[in-house]
Amino acid sequence: MPLRAPKGFIDESDPRVSQIGHPAPAWLISYADLMTELVSFFIILYALSASLNKNVQSAAQQVKSMIEKNQLNGEVNVDREGLKITLEERGGVSFFQSGLAETTPEIDAAIAKLAPVLRGLAAGHDIMVEGHTDDQPISNEFFDSNWELSTARATSVARLLIDRHGFPASRIGATGYGQFRPVAPNNSPERRAENRRVVIFIKRVSAAKPKAPPLTR
Repeated sequence: MPLRAPKGFIDESDPRVSQIGHPAPAWLISYADLMTELVSFFIILYALSASLNKNVQSAAQQVKSMIEKNQLNGEVNVDREGLKITLEERGGVSFFQSGLAETTPEIDAAIAKLAPVLRGLAAGHDIMVEGHTDDQPISNEFFDSNWELSTARATSVARLLIDRHGFPASRIGATGYGQFRPVAPNNSPERRAENRRVVIFIKRVSAAKPKAPPLTR
């Protein structure tokens, strides 16, 4: 004799209650196959992406090693957008003369160390040089604001990569963010120095973009 459901519960004989062994609808088999195929597809995409980024990971490790050995002042980050190498003005080092965009021997030397590591990536990646300043206002005969100054400084570093180290110009860009992307409060000379930085951003490979011509040197 079947048990009666307590008050407020659905009886087991109700058609809304699925019995053990009750067959699933026919469409569920095709749906489960589709989900399995999608999971496999994304696993393959992930594996391909990891393989294509081996050179980026290798470059990141080499730059990190330079930083750990105090050959460079900065930090390295790899994320879904690509590789970002931040060069920082630490210990009284200046990359540019105050209010100007001409590079100093300090950043020239830093770029010379990075160039052999990054040159191999330039054939298949776009490289963006970002300029950042502190919040000290500027207005001189060359620049009306920190936007113009940061862009000019980024361009100077981009020219170093192209003219001195043979990077393909078709893969290099420069942009300036002025004081609007600080990484520290601008409340002391030391903290302002952290905001005066150059970021070299190696973008993740885009399948839609053609490869640049081979390097000539």
